[in-house]
Amino acid sequence: MKMTAKVLKLVRQSLLVAPMALAPAASSVVLQSLGMDALPSGSVYAQDGEKEKPQYKTKKSYSLRQPVFKDFAKVQEKTDASDWKGALVVLKDLEAKSGKYTSFEKANLWNYYGWVYYSLENYPQSIRYYEKVLAEPELSDALQLGTLYTLAQLKFVQEDYRGAVNLLQKWMKLQPIVGADAYVLLAQGYYQLEDMNSALKNINTAVSDYEGKGKVPKENWYTLQRAIYYDRGDNKKVIDILQKLVRHYPKASYWKQLSGMYGQVEQEKNQLYALDVAYLMGALDKEKELMNLAYLNMGQDVPNKAARIIVKGMDQGIIEKTSKNLEVLATALRLGQDVKKSIPIMEEAAKKSDKGDLYARLAGIYLDSDQNKEALSAGSKAYKRGSIKRPDQLQIVLGMANANLKRYDAAIKEFEKAAKDKRSKKFAVQWIEFAENEKRREESLNN
Repeated sequence: MKMTAKVLKLVRQSLLVAPMALAPAASSVVLQSLGMDALPSGSVYAQDGEKEKPQYKTKKSYSLRQPVFKDFAKVQEKTDASDWKGALVVLKDLEAKSGKYTSFEKANLWNYYGWVYYSLENYPQSIRYYEKVLAEPELSDALQLGTLYTLAQLKFVQEDYRGAVNLLQKWMKLQPIVGADAYVLLAQGYYQLEDMNSALKNINTAVSDYEGKGKVPKENWYTLQRAIYYDRGDNKKVIDILQKLVRHYPKASYWKQLSGMYGQVEQEKNQLYALDVAYLMGALDKEKELMNLAYLNMGQDVPNKAARIIVKGMDQGIIEKTSKNLEVLATALRLGQDVKKSIPIMEEAAKKSDKGDLYARLAGIYLDSDQNKEALSAGSKAYKRGSIKRPDQLQIVLGMANANLKRYDAAIKEFEKAAKDKRSKKFAVQWIEFAENEKRREESLNN
């Protein structure tokens, strides 16, 4: 699994904001404290289920001799001026006489190399020299710890996730206080290696540590935690994390994701509320999103709002005036008791459809509005287009429209057609009886 651009950016940022993990200073005291300021903050001592780490044992103290101190001061002068290429020239001169250096002094020379190559964005060479640091037998505690952690970060940049994880695990065994950031980095490594159980264990450790102290975990911690739970199919946990994200980092994208997850667990009211927030934030700019919001409003018996959303989307050019979308709009208007407005919309939808089904529905709307002639006209167009899902229902509508116009023979003819379908037979027979009685009554009055 490739590291995402977002994760890669975060790792690079973590290196950039921690120069003490990389930048040597021209004094033996500072050199021995290298890396400590760059290590993750926090006080998580051990992962869940592990014993508390033992007290850290200090190694033998090492220092630079005065001539070597002066040598490194030349490098420091170049790095202070951000003259990285100049620093590299000085380092190469020093390397030529490094045979006279102690192991500790060589370690600091390689440390400078690693930092300068990192600053030149030559990560392979930077890694090479940091590995040379660790190969020296004489290392201060801080230099070893700082180099291990920095090297792990660089392995991430190079997408060597297994190497990064191994280095972090080694660092954690030596480091008495492991900050939450380190557990996050380890979780990211496991995630890239598709070891979701280990990734989840470590990210949960970091998040629990922060939340337990009343602190808000970083946004990318939550997003990694959410991604792992989503991969495991734990929708409840994903929803819990998204609820935290919209509370602490209220982005429209998280509201949309939360709405989608509510849909997964069939919580339609919550799905609507979350998507509505995204809509109010102006984040729904796709036809599918707006139509989904309209459907949800219709499902929750708010058809008028659904109609307003569709009309606005069409006016903005986001929702295309297709036959299907116009049909939904007409339905929303009719459900909202605005039948008068729904009729021309349904007419437009029917015209754009290559099937007769919408004209059949339009005939029913006309009938309900006591527009019997228009109902017959729409029914005729439906027959011509064909592809009617329920011809028996259209036949009932046409029969009723004809009966209302006192065209009883035509009405009986349509009802007889409908009676051939067992789904409409009982209703059609009743209408045939009614039409025949009305026909006889009319004839007796005329005589």
